[in-house]
Amino acid sequence: MISRVRRIAAGVDGLRDDPRTPVLVAVAGGWFLSLGVRLVYPAVIPHLRTAYGISLSTAGLLLTVLWLAYAVGQLPGGVLSDRFGERAVLVASTLVSGAVLGLVVVAGVVELLFAATALFGLSTALYGVSRFTILSAVYPDNDGTAIGVTMAAGDLGNTLLPPFAGFLAVTFAWQFGFAFAIPGFLLAAVGLFATLPKPNGGAGEGDADPPSADPSAPSADTASTAGGGSLQRAVGTARTVADALRTRPVIVVTTIQTLAYCAWQAFTGFYPTYLIDVKGLAPTTATLLFGGFFAMGVAVKPVTGRAYDLYGARRTLPLVLAVATVSLAVLPSVGSLPGLSVLTLGLSALLGYSTATLSYLTSALPSTVRGSGLGVLRTGYMGIGAGSPVVAGALADAGFFDEVFLLSSALALAAAGCCLFLPRGAPRP
Repeated sequence: MISRVRRIAAGVDGLRDDPRTPVLVAVAGGWFLSLGVRLVYPAVIPHLRTAYGISLSTAGLLLTVLWLAYAVGQLPGGVLSDRFGERAVLVASTLVSGAVLGLVVVAGVVELLFAATALFGLSTALYGVSRFTILSAVYPDNDGTAIGVTMAAGDLGNTLLPPFAGFLAVTFAWQFGFAFAIPGFLLAAVGLFATLPKPNGGAGEGDADPPSADPSAPSADTASTAGGGSLQRAVGTARTVADALRTRPVIVVTTIQTLAYCAWQAFTGFYPTYLIDVKGLAPTTATLLFGGFFAMGVAVKPVTGRAYDLYGARRTLPLVLAVATVSLAVLPSVGSLPGLSVLTLGLSALLGYSTATLSYLTSALPSTVRGSGLGVLRTGYMGIGAGSPVVAGALADAGFFDEVFLLSSALALAAAGCCLFLPRGAPRP
């Protein structure tokens, strides 16, 4: 066991001397901002309520708009990635996100605030798919580790940016809680433009993938010369995506991802409130525990990614999901602060499963439609997961707050059970 841990750690450390590391740093830096600033919204909501005179329900609707826009934007992001290449999409995402964030800052009426928030969700959604496909292409034999590092950077953003934004909002004004990130988005765009492979060196313009593209997939050039043009190309792409999504590995891992994502949504949406209302913790203490949950993701995700690279999804996912299942089931019976602090470490397993599932799905899809296929899948499971907080809220209002986490545990257990249907060996498109 100790030797396996050392092998995992050595794989993560090995990225430091890799000549491809500037690409990883640039992509991870952009994701640090893209995800972290979305989690700034809950920290600044009290100040937005005062500034705009909105109710809690309206504030909740604002958050719903943000995350639904993010879910809806996954598919267009994947299609654009296949069409124009990851470099163009990632740079455009960061530039537009910075510009739209400026619109959030200067919004003077609540309608404009909602519109700008929706645009911010859509612009950051463009980043979601392309970061997976670019890392899968650049790190074909080590994609789990690279993706895990990038996802850990997002958790670092979740840990650091909301408290910092809250401090700026209290010290100066709520606008500063968003404005500080605008220069960061601009710098991220420059870094991505400078380090990512150019279209003809990585993802080809219009063909979005390197020469290793799946030879069995319909060729866009063939379709064009045959007289079908862009319509035949679109039909061929859609057929390839549909065929890929019907394969057993993709169906099983998507089911695992959907079940676990529903558990994650219910937990992250209500954990701080549960700690305050049911466990009797002070709001600051509950917030610190919640931040600690995401801070653990900085370590959990790269380790899970490396374990996936070494041992595959069939051996990695059951262990991660089992830890999450037990931790969620035990949560209602733990009441002390030390116990909750330790338990939060186990709950951080909820942050690790997606490193393996999304790495698997990215590798299992044909390279020519990887962005589009991943976009379809992400829009699907995120759309389903968006209903999880609604169910959790209704149960909590009915006096079944403990049962929210027991239900989440059941979802994680079901996801672990689905791992039995995973095929042995690495995923193949």
